[in-house]
Amino acid sequence: MKEITATMAGTVLNIFVANGDQVNVGQEVLMLESMKMEIPIESSTEGTVLNIKVTIGDFVNEGDVLMVLE
Repeated sequence: MKEITATMAGTVLNIFVANGDQVNVGQEVLMLESMKMEIPIESSTEGTVLNIKVTIGDFVNEGDVLMVLE
């Protein structure tokens, strides 16, 4: 299994994929808000979204697992 993690601490502003979606390398999968800036989170690998571990409004820390790919 492959994981997509937060690159910095922030609040989940938007989620662009759903469980079962296919994602590609470099695809934006989630948007964080940190210090009034929007931080796009891109997939570093390709695969199928197996489990999204956060919801909009959640606060995450750097390194937290945001979603798992198969």
